[in-house]
Amino acid sequence: MMKWADIIDENIEELAALDTIDAGKLYNRGKAFDIPGVANTIRYYAGAADKIHGEVLKPSREFHAYTLMEPIGVVGHIIPWNFPSTMFAVKVAPTLAAGCTLVLKPAEQTPLSALFYAHLAKQAGIPDGVLNVVPGFGPTAGAAISSHMDIDKVSFTGSTEVGREVMQAAARSNLKPVSLELGGKSPLVIFDDVEVDKAAELALLGILYNKGEICVASSRVFVQEGIYDEFEKKLVEKAKAWVVGDPFDPKSRQGPQVDKKQFEKILSYIEYGKREGATLLTGGKRVGGKGYYIEPTIFSNVEEDMLIVQDEIFGPVMSLKKFKTIEEGIKSANNTKYGLAAGIVTKNLDTANTVSRSIRAGIVWINCYFAFGNDIPYGGYKMSGFGRDFGLDALHKYLQVKSVVTPIFNSPWL
Repeated sequence: MMKWADIIDENIEELAALDTIDAGKLYNRGKAFDIPGVANTIRYYAGAADKIHGEVLKPSREFHAYTLMEPIGVVGHIIPWNFPSTMFAVKVAPTLAAGCTLVLKPAEQTPLSALFYAHLAKQAGIPDGVLNVVPGFGPTAGAAISSHMDIDKVSFTGSTEVGREVMQAAARSNLKPVSLELGGKSPLVIFDDVEVDKAAELALLGILYNKGEICVASSRVFVQEGIYDEFEKKLVEKAKAWVVGDPFDPKSRQGPQVDKKQFEKILSYIEYGKREGATLLTGGKRVGGKGYYIEPTIFSNVEEDMLIVQDEIFGPVMSLKKFKTIEEGIKSANNTKYGLAAGIVTKNLDTANTVSRSIRAGIVWINCYFAFGNDIPYGGYKMSGFGRDFGLDALHKYLQVKSVVTPIFNSPWL
């Protein structure tokens, strides 16, 4: 695994280019963050591979007992198109470290980097049959993984709707365990004791990073009334200055949406927002006449039952709402079927503690956003799924606990 990580470092430019071509991701961002992050994730779990230990138990009866942590077997992975490289590493690295073999299906929109990672794995000496990349469509290749009788575990990242189908197929087949990282409609709650300019920058990054095609995007922003007007003004100014363009151009901050289907879906939600009576502060249109580029789009005066507030749009579309009290902010933040991530911006420690413990989400960022790490578990509450990626929690997903018990007589310490 360490050798594989080194070879990935030697091929950063090619891997970044593949994800830019496939997914419209920013090339410079891929070179600086995504691909080096893949190598670092592999190294992190390589370091954990020889630290998988069970426990020696002290039963109340006359037995000697201990536990073994054993590989779960063959793991099936189905990954999404928005972070092809990152999701590949997050799934594959802990699986290999746990001693499992795997079959991975990349998204049909973005198969190139996964195939190249597999090629590099072979160069590194990972044996044939251990890491298998099988491109294909969800209803065929994905369904085959979910229902296969010889796959012992399935891990899926994608939409809640498809997550249900994966779970049903697993139940109908061999009752394989499932871990799901699904959709999100993450709240960012901004209190009136903060620096407005910095808060606006954070909010904009939270929805426009990766052109909004990220499960944890801060698509619902709640701002306390004391700073709301100033915040809205600064947010719109920053959104209008945001550079949308060729993802290979270093000046661009936002590339095209992944494909025509996603592009049209986002534009249809923008039209829903207009029809439902939300105020379009900025954006709302395609950029240029060629390619799937969309302006940074911000709606205000939204109601919490509007489609643009409740549905995961997966694009550069923010819903902005004013609130008065902490209790109101918490209630609004939790008013969603999802529970993947949340953000809090405040200088008050009591506020941060109260709100972080009150929001039902798998990861809560205080005065930051997108603060991921190999050592920080990440996953959802509610309809955002279950199971955790990153950290040792991810490693344990691919391990079984076996208890071994032997009679013991006349032990002096029983």
